[in-house]
Amino acid sequence: MNLRNKVLKALLVDDEINIMRNLQTVIPWEELNFGVVGMATNGVKAMELVGEFAPDLILSDIRMPVMDGIALLKWLQEQKYEGEVVMLTGFQEFDYARSAVKYGAKDFILKPIDYEELRQIVERLALQIREKRMERLKEEKTWKRLSSLAYEKMLHDVLLDYTSVCSLHLLPEEGELPDQPAYTLLVADLDGYSQIARPWSERERKLWNFAVRNVLQEALVPDEQAYAVLQTREGEWCLLLEHRPDRAIPGTEQIRVWSHSLQAAVEQYAKLTVSIGIFASPVPMERLAEAYKCVQRSLQLSPGKQHVVFVDGAGDGGETNEPLWSVLDELVAGLKQKDRAKVEQATQGLHASVKAILAFSVLRGEQMLHFVVLHLMREMREIGLLEGEQEEAVWAKLEKSVCVKELLDTIDGLTSACMNAGLAKKTGEVLMVSAKNYIQRHMSSDLGIEEVADYLGISCSYFSLLFKQQFGETFVEYLTRQRMELAKSLLVMTGKSVTSIGNKVGYAERRYFTKVFHKYEGMTPTEFRERHAAGEADG
Repeated sequence: MNLRNKVLKALLVDDEINIMRNLQTVIPWEELNFGVVGMATNGVKAMELVGEFAPDLILSDIRMPVMDGIALLKWLQEQKYEGEVVMLTGFQEFDYARSAVKYGAKDFILKPIDYEELRQIVERLALQIREKRMERLKEEKTWKRLSSLAYEKMLHDVLLDYTSVCSLHLLPEEGELPDQPAYTLLVADLDGYSQIARPWSERERKLWNFAVRNVLQEALVPDEQAYAVLQTREGEWCLLLEHRPDRAIPGTEQIRVWSHSLQAAVEQYAKLTVSIGIFASPVPMERLAEAYKCVQRSLQLSPGKQHVVFVDGAGDGGETNEPLWSVLDELVAGLKQKDRAKVEQATQGLHASVKAILAFSVLRGEQMLHFVVLHLMREMREIGLLEGEQEEAVWAKLEKSVCVKELLDTIDGLTSACMNAGLAKKTGEVLMVSAKNYIQRHMSSDLGIEEVADYLGISCSYFSLLFKQQFGETFVEYLTRQRMELAKSLLVMTGKSVTSIGNKVGYAERRYFTKVFHKYEGMTPTEFRERHAAGEADG
């Protein structure tokens, strides 16, 4: 009998050979979509077959030599056996057989066996087993999706350097570095995105970004390569390929092949082209943010389309232009926080950094300034500080800028327009960006409305109003959700104790943390971690 096509497996256990053969031939196993995977004459032999075949259904006698059916049931219960057991017993053993139910027997049938009655029992149990299996598969699918989302959220926060996730949350209490995964980091950037997206509406931009992300997620599936695709901003995605202990770290040529596969897939299915930057060596988690910025900058400075660029952390994207990158980060942060003093200081630093670059190469200085303009436009569009008309004005000015002075004027005009737009948005959009960043940085502290409102320089009542308008939920609801999602990530990603994780996400008492987590997720933190561990083992 070909068991490969059988959905369910049955094991027969009886010391009477004739009865076992009758069980094998009289019950219409094939009709019930079963396969008999083995037959045993005692409980010890049955234990071996259970370990080998993991049957869904066991028909077992009670009275047997060496190990009887009750002892077998106790062993199955200890092993957390998930299948069904039907006991076969004589009339004089009936009371004894009933006690077997407490050890997990689903049903029992008297000898001499009524095979029609047994057939009906098997048919009923087969239906229950299939329903249970379908429910388990459904739960596993949902669980894997939730685990994946928690994992990607953790990677996204680490990658974009939100809070001090690496140092604050991933190190053990003893202060020693645990065995953390390393990644191959790739950044895919849509060629000429800032310019080709000009005529697109916001809806069209979201649609194309979603489409490209889907293509990137599927492109390496045929290579059986597990990886996460994270959208870092419009027109840019980071791919993280986790290195598994059982697989060799991919070499340069293999990564190049994968990069070309990604580019070909985007061109074929999205009708767009991407360039790909790769950090040349494996990246530990605590260096992801640094490596991402390094690759992003080198990729932006690479001319042409559909390029594949390997970055080693130095040169164009690294230490040579570090002063420029630092002031550029400060400039973007100042604009997001609508901090005029910070913007003015960063602008002065930008001019000084460009002057230093010009001392070596005017052409290089012009190239860097073009990158700065495009980078600022994408960052400001991302947070809504650059409207369509303003963006068109910047483009018109950029197209006429042919020298360093004109490029610097374009940058100054852009920052001034974005700064004024931020100050003019009294509805609080920019304030709420600052609030969100502050909350992320202080997630582990006893954070309250008063503290955040004081940081923003506004009243608590005004802050509460702005927050509800911007996020559609209260400050407490938002903070709780963020803390719970971070807690889920830490439960999945680390071996830290529940108490420690509670402290990391702002709950000093384990009991209160567990109560809030259970209300949010429908299970305790320990149950959540065990469910994930079980899903990983099954996968």
